Amino acid sequence: MTSPLSIGLLLFPKLTQLDLTGPYEVFARAPGATVHLIAKSLDPVAADRGLQIVPTTTYASCPALDVICVPGGPGQIGLMDDDETLDFLRKVAADAKLITSVCTGSLVLGAAGLLRGYKATSHWSSLDQLSLLGATPVQERVVRDRNRITGAGVTSGIDFALNVVADLYGREVAEDVQFQLEYDPHPPFDAGSVKQVSPEFYENAKAHISGFIARRLGATERAAAKLSN
Repeated sequence: MTSPLSIGLLLFPKLTQLDLTGPYEVFARAPGATVHLIAKSLDPVAADRGLQIVPTTTYASCPALDVICVPGGPGQIGLMDDDETLDFLRKVAADAKLITSVCTGSLVLGAAGLLRGYKATSHWSSLDQLSLLGATPVQERVVRDRNRITGAGVTSGIDFALNVVADLYGREVAEDVQFQLEYDPHPPFDAGSVKQVSPEFYENAKAHISGFIARRLGATERAAAKLSN
């Protein structure tokens, strides 16, 4: 990059904090980058597990962005029907170099009409819902299609952000950030993705959150209906 980079992360109630803080940690270490935490007001925002996060700017005062990123989490369901948020995303996406998401944040991008005709990923529990919003679901940890980059569930946000830094600054800078973070994951169990677990494990996990998935599906279907009008 030859000029300072402006990165915006959407902040909303009941987001999954690691969807935001994982990428934030990576982006904040990129040379010359300014990372904005964007919310409707400057009041602290509570994540889904109670962590309070303080916004740095609002929809109204947000500067021009090179990258916009939407995290996911339970609060994503409400954003699917939030015209103020969807309009904001459409506005900033018009001039952004990269339009991105982590986890079910991709469904919010989809609700804004920003993933129609693009390949994208999301959390395993709701990956299939992307097709209702005109996107092509891909079961990978990070998916890039032109200037859309999407990460799968939660922890993939770190991988996603390193890919974004590599795209904007080059691999050497991204590797330096990864080394700063000592990001060398060796999880204790082979149960971190759909590709690793048995079909029975997958179905049991999905059944455990079936009510929540149904609520999310309802929001996705409403968003899809608005896009078709």
